[in-house]
Amino acid sequence: MVRVEDIREAAEAEPGFASPAGAIGVTVSNMNAKVPSVTWVMSAMSAGTARAATVVLYAGKQYRGSEKLVVESARSQFPPDTAIPMPAPAFSVNVAAAATAARRTKRRRGGEEGRLGELKMTTSSAGPRPAERAFETVVLHVGGQFRASEKAVVEAALGRLPGVVLVEANPVAQTATVRYDPALASVQELRREVERSGFDCAGCNTPGCVCDPLHEPGEPEHGHDAAAVARAHDPAGHGEGGHAGHSMDQMAREMRNRFLLALVFTLAILAWSSIGKSLFGHYLAVPFGLDRNVWQLLLSLPVLYAARGFFTGAVAALRQRTLDMNVLVAVAIGVSWVYSVAVTAGLSGQVFYDAGAMLATFVLLGHWFEMRARGSASDAIRALLDLAPPKAVVLRDGEPVEVPTAQVAVGDLLLIRPGAKVPVDAEVTEGESEVDESTVTGESLPVHKGPGAKLVGATINKNGTLRARATAVGSDTALAQIVNLVQEAQNSKAPAQRLADRAAAWLVVVALVASTLTFAGWLIAGADVRQALLFAISVVVITCPDALGLATPTAIMVGSGLGARRGILFKNATALEETASLDTVVFDKTGTLTRGQPEVVEIATAEGITEEELLRLVAAAERDSEHPLAQAITAAAKTRGLEPPAAGGFEAVPGEGALATVEGKRVAMGNARLLEREHISLDGLTQRATQLEGEGRTTVLVGLDGHAAGVIAIADAPRETAKDAVAALRKLGIRSVMLSGDSRATAERVAAQIGIEEVIAEVLPGDKAAKVAELQRQGRKAAMVGDGVNDAPALAQADAGIAIGTGTDVAVETADVVLMRSDPLDVATAVTIGRGTRRKERQNLAWAVGYNSLAIPIAAGALEPIGFTLSPEIAALSMSGSSIIVALNAIWLRRLHLPEQPHQPPATRTPSPPQPAAAPAASR
Repeated sequence: MVRVEDIREAAEAEPGFASPAGAIGVTVSNMNAKVPSVTWVMSAMSAGTARAATVVLYAGKQYRGSEKLVVESARSQFPPDTAIPMPAPAFSVNVAAAATAARRTKRRRGGEEGRLGELKMTTSSAGPRPAERAFETVVLHVGGQFRASEKAVVEAALGRLPGVVLVEANPVAQTATVRYDPALASVQELRREVERSGFDCAGCNTPGCVCDPLHEPGEPEHGHDAAAVARAHDPAGHGEGGHAGHSMDQMAREMRNRFLLALVFTLAILAWSSIGKSLFGHYLAVPFGLDRNVWQLLLSLPVLYAARGFFTGAVAALRQRTLDMNVLVAVAIGVSWVYSVAVTAGLSGQVFYDAGAMLATFVLLGHWFEMRARGSASDAIRALLDLAPPKAVVLRDGEPVEVPTAQVAVGDLLLIRPGAKVPVDAEVTEGESEVDESTVTGESLPVHKGPGAKLVGATINKNGTLRARATAVGSDTALAQIVNLVQEAQNSKAPAQRLADRAAAWLVVVALVASTLTFAGWLIAGADVRQALLFAISVVVITCPDALGLATPTAIMVGSGLGARRGILFKNATALEETASLDTVVFDKTGTLTRGQPEVVEIATAEGITEEELLRLVAAAERDSEHPLAQAITAAAKTRGLEPPAAGGFEAVPGEGALATVEGKRVAMGNARLLEREHISLDGLTQRATQLEGEGRTTVLVGLDGHAAGVIAIADAPRETAKDAVAALRKLGIRSVMLSGDSRATAERVAAQIGIEEVIAEVLPGDKAAKVAELQRQGRKAAMVGDGVNDAPALAQADAGIAIGTGTDVAVETADVVLMRSDPLDVATAVTIGRGTRRKERQNLAWAVGYNSLAIPIAAGALEPIGFTLSPEIAALSMSGSSIIVALNAIWLRRLHLPEQPHQPPATRTPSPPQPAAAPAASR
């Protein structure tokens, strides 16, 4: 008999996998690297053992989809009919909790990644659960990544630190996502290792003025000390897109200065070379009576100084046992210079200081342009990093005091004047105003705020003075978490990029081998050493692994940034790719396609009374009631600008309705039993009331002075953009499906209103994931759009889970995409962005592969028989041009045509940004 512990040990025997004991449960899903678990299906069941049961064993660290094969090989050690003893003879399983927890692993602040806390069997005699290892994820600023291939150096350096389990560097953003064990590593240690590798690091890349870049994740945010405030307000972190934004601007300026220095001395070298003779008709006189070659050697030294970054970068790469673009450029410049020095020292041959200098100058020029293009690709995240205001006004002893934003502590009372930015997340205690949240959530219209309302940091107070209590500061603010989420998505690698990175590393080897063969081949063919060296150097220089390294990161940067501007947060690169491939979108009805709260949708009146008059009288009677239907009626009256008069003689009739006197009229409102009790006949309204009830709407029957006056129909009304969302998806060739637990009549009524033809109704909360899986078995690529706890299993099952931003923490955490504005039309926008990003990725990869495939043989002299050759400087320009084309092509994604937002009425509730997951709330 094999124990559960035996299976756990078999999985852990595979290098890199971990399975905490006790993390077992029941699920319907198959083994999938997107859910860090392993599934064994047994064939029978008996007391104390589980057969014909599905046992899920947590199997963390499956960072790549292909790694599931490694774990499956461990699973194969056990036959399918193996008996597995359970922790106790009698046990019960909360299937709903297990399904909710069986989701894609997402990082949660304050909790460990991969923890399946709810996914466990509850037994009568289970012992204490072993402590599970907690991992933290941070986005570090890593400045000085001048070349795309240098990310391999960053990843290798950080990846060797104890406790670091994953590193994903992004040279476009000048950042790196690092997942590590805080018991073995810290942000300070990560920073020191980055600096030891030759790069700059200010700590975490966080919003300027709000966060201390050296704050350790998981530690509580208190009032910052003076050093922390100084770090948060450092010029590199404010006004220039955070530390990484500062690095990119600084790098572009530094590359420009290096280019100008190299250009001046390269022109001088050319003036005293054979090119100068051709231009002036004679050789220029050499100063101080020096030998011409010695003079060119001296002039080349400043050029070498300007190009020193290539040599230091090459040394750093070799120390980390990697090969990158620096190695190629350093070899090309170094070989040309060393050969020329040897000739100057007496070796027979011709110097070509001019060729080496032009090579360095053109490479620097190309990299300067590339820096500028890469900086443009990261504009969106830089805008987010710069949103927070540098100062906040805090009330101390009733007096307003201006302090640095980083100094604000939880509990401080803030004074927010009209036109000022909200410094940190807070709750309004006094005052009313409209707040512009477009900078953070993408909501185009101002949102009304009053006492008790939540404020999001970095939003703009429009017209009223507010007093608010700070509820979250520093890295706990919504802005910091949104920035972190977007940066992690931008740094994550799509499957195609992982392949491209490996190809780029091998491309350096191919270039060096091809260069050596080119040199030998031309010597054998009878060429002199100088000509053979020029061809060999051209081969080294024209090879561009950077184009492969930038192919998808630039597109992902622009795509995720484009989504962030519209309030759409993609959690990783895979989410972008999955969204692009969808052909079916499954919408949860309540709270997703509908508002999730009752509203008056129709009023039918008897002759002699208007809708406004009827609504005014009923609203007067229901004014003080807390019943949801009563609140819907009073809200409808307020929306229409009606002023309900005072009511008297109110009498609640349990289970039937209420009676009241308004302006001398006896008002009866409720169900049919109430009207029968009051001896009121519906007369001509009977047919209309029956029709409304048949459409799945709740009806409130109204009588005035003993006569039927009208019928008020109340329902969960569709969102304003639901119909537009379905139409936009149809234009994209995507089928919309409604999934609902309501009756078929109610679901079909809502579906007909918004244009959905396929309806799956009367679905139990625990069966939603099974319905999505059924669509997938039909060959569909399905997304699930939901907002509640009971949607979490379906969000995890779907190819792409999309959560409404106002939904529960569990739904937001489970999903791959979060819609900050809770607008279903943003689903079509997300698909459009995903498809545009995927198209740019493919174009960039095709260009990078095609360029290198053609450039190397041309540089080697394949076309020399027809008189076409490339000099090293032209090869260098071609190499840089290849990277620039990739970056500019990705930036062109900004011109993507997105679905237009229709006019909406002013918002009355705050779209909630995604927050760290809390305990699951009760399902609807």
